Amino acid sequence: MPEEWKTVAPAGAGQPSGAAGTRIAGDGGFHPDSHPGSPNGLTDHSALAVALEPALIQACDGDLSRIEWFRSTWQSGGAATGRARFALTDGRSTDVIVKLPVGPAEYVWTRGMEGMDAPEGAHCELTLGCTPRVFAAGLELGGYDLAWLVVERLPGHPLSHRMDQQAAHDLLESAAEWYERAARLRPVDREPPRRDWAGVLGRAREALKNAEIPYRHRWVEAVKHVQRALPRLVDRWESRPINAWCHGDLHPGNAMRRAPDPGENGSGKVVLIDLALVHPGHWVEDALYLERLYWGHAELLHGVKPVSTLARIFRDRGLQTDEDYTMLANVRRVLMAASVPAFLAREGNPKYVQAALEIVERLLPAVTK
Repeated sequence: MPEEWKTVAPAGAGQPSGAAGTRIAGDGGFHPDSHPGSPNGLTDHSALAVALEPALIQACDGDLSRIEWFRSTWQSGGAATGRARFALTDGRSTDVIVKLPVGPAEYVWTRGMEGMDAPEGAHCELTLGCTPRVFAAGLELGGYDLAWLVVERLPGHPLSHRMDQQAAHDLLESAAEWYERAARLRPVDREPPRRDWAGVLGRAREALKNAEIPYRHRWVEAVKHVQRALPRLVDRWESRPINAWCHGDLHPGNAMRRAPDPGENGSGKVVLIDLALVHPGHWVEDALYLERLYWGHAELLHGVKPVSTLARIFRDRGLQTDEDYTMLANVRRVLMAASVPAFLAREGNPKYVQAALEIVERLLPAVTK
């Protein structure tokens, strides 16, 4: 197991520089968001990337071309991103994306799934999987502690640009493949993050005092009933098997397609492009994360039900789903739906809010029996 998988540096922790990363090189902890030794005290990642470009090309043994830095419309973090070409074997080259700095989970899982630590071995010339191919990566650049990746460039737009039934199904197929590969790559070796449901529901009750939303009195009663049942709900949720690595941010904006192989009919394989929130848990978390985005707009999933569809895909692949996953999913739905008033500032779409209320009212009696 790579050393950086055993411990991940906490925010603010200074780390010694390691060997330059060339072709998936470099082990050890790192802190990607703090660069006290950056040249000229630069903190802007775009300026930092430009300053370190010569060192990056050198770290790739000259196989990386000059980089065209850009800001993508779907990029929410502060990392610098660039387009370039990368030399392969037999005089071939391919389009790549360069990203720096990257966080611990994104670096470890992107490198591990399709890089030197992949179950099949170094991946540049192998069958293409469900996450981007990695051509080079490292934890140090130009003498500074900084994680970086050079990965395949995917054509077109994220699936969210045009979501249809096939896209929704293919997204869940790739999620199932992710679970298989992640399980082979690394055993679940830590506790999952825990949410303060009591605190969230308390904020929901407080927000409802002055909220101007339809059915406010029904909302007050619904949240009150969930609070009364909370110990039992939390016990049921916390007793779920923690036996998988969850993607943590599964939605069509974090997925793209590869171009179809020459002569192949249909669309290319769906690739999950953001692994920054990977964590231990249960597969229903990812399925419900996707489902929740479409509360009130289920028609946009074109009949695909994330939980039952992913469960069926698991069974088709010979994977276990747990017999009580439906009850577990309903408990999670109630907890998430009852929390919606706490986040009205960013989740205040009327149809979404109404759908959440209906979920609480419909499912709470069943999950508290």
